[in-house]
Amino acid sequence: MASSTVTPPEPERPDRPRPNLVFRQARGQRSPAEFAAAVRRAAREIGERVSCDARYIGRVEAGEIRCPNYAYERVFLHMFPGRTLTDLGFAPRSSVRGRRAHAAEDTAPLSHATHPADATSETPGAHEPYETPDRTTTYDYDDYDDYEESDVLRRAFMTGSGATMAAATLSPIALAPDASAARRPARRAGTSEAGALEEAVRRIRLLDDRHGADGLYRRAAAPLRAAYGLLDAVTTRRATADRLYAGAGELAISVGWLAHDSGRFDDARSHYAEALATARTNGDEALEAHAFCNSSFLARDAGRPREAVRAAQAAQRAARPLGSARLMSLLALREAGGWAGLADRVACEQALTRAKALFERGPSDADPEWMSFYGAAELEGLEAQCWSTLGDWPRAARHARRASELQDPHFTRNIALYTAELADDLARGGRPDEAAVAGMRVLDLLDEVESSRVRTMLAGTARVLLPHRRAYGVSAFLDRHAQLPRPA
Repeated sequence: MASSTVTPPEPERPDRPRPNLVFRQARGQRSPAEFAAAVRRAAREIGERVSCDARYIGRVEAGEIRCPNYAYERVFLHMFPGRTLTDLGFAPRSSVRGRRAHAAEDTAPLSHATHPADATSETPGAHEPYETPDRTTTYDYDDYDDYEESDVLRRAFMTGSGATMAAATLSPIALAPDASAARRPARRAGTSEAGALEEAVRRIRLLDDRHGADGLYRRAAAPLRAAYGLLDAVTTRRATADRLYAGAGELAISVGWLAHDSGRFDDARSHYAEALATARTNGDEALEAHAFCNSSFLARDAGRPREAVRAAQAAQRAARPLGSARLMSLLALREAGGWAGLADRVACEQALTRAKALFERGPSDADPEWMSFYGAAELEGLEAQCWSTLGDWPRAARHARRASELQDPHFTRNIALYTAELADDLARGGRPDEAAVAGMRVLDLLDEVESSRVRTMLAGTARVLLPHRRAYGVSAFLDRHAQLPRPA
């Protein structure tokens, strides 16, 4: 095949990404997770859907994304009126258009759907999916880096029916499309595979935040099998191997959480143990802290409060060198939940006090990406659960109400969870009419959320309200609750 004798000039490009200090300054005092939440809110204001998270913000600030795709461009220009992309520290689109940065070692992608996580431009190469509003063009997922802005995911969220449709959107980033493919080991693994692992974790978390776990758990099993198959693949760099181990461990935790939230406690325990073993094998303190954190939460829900306390304390030992006050705050709350289960009110209150003090230190760049859910609403929600376990229903209801009011609308599952907690606390605290109103709000959310955890809580509330059928609104709630389809 003949080639041109004239090489077209290309823009000069640095060997290493240049940090985007302008964008970092624009973030101000907000943590990456808080700023990502602000980006999502701004997107909703203009009718866009971006699944921005802390890692995306970190990549922008590190200079790994030299120019955002068109969806993010519109959102950023909405957030900072009067500024251009170059004013925000990005490279001109013309200087990155059509360029794709694949690391030299990325020679064996797992499937047609893997993404180069280290691409230095987010602008599409052969296609520009946001240049016009036309939605009839078929796009190649390899042509741009930010999977969550794909037309497939956009249509799924706009026209899908809850978690069933959301689960289908896992397939574009699945590390293997089916079980047989998952069993085929990759001959070589590089940054492209590590990036695919990280994207799979992010996708699962985003879909779980919106829709709950029940429709996602089985769908996530194949990517997890493929992820652990990668650990036996050949890698040429220690940094890449570390990313593969961390990605596989985080994926195991994410799948474990899906099992946990859908009531499959034994499966969840196995996945968390797998993640913990991966962390210990690779000397990864951050992953170890995360695995112990989730193990503590699972032990509490499974009725093993002493184990919950010990796992939370182990998580705090692992997390202490990481320097994240917010992480230590969450782990103190996990410990408080265990003490509440042991009916040790004094120890519970001490852990809650410590959690609040650590939370007040504010966010930092040391906060793990997976903690994007942990804000004031989650703090209130977890404290509500402690008081509920201790039988202080009025106090629990106050915190649950604040949690539901403070929660970012993006976290639909958490809003349903906090409102279900509120309904139960009100019912047990002798306020059946208010409990019925809160219960109705949860029933409205169940069209979008599939979570066995939420359904179990609501069923308990219904049993408490049965003797109060004559109270205002209770009969209507009980009748509507009785019409819920039974879980398969």
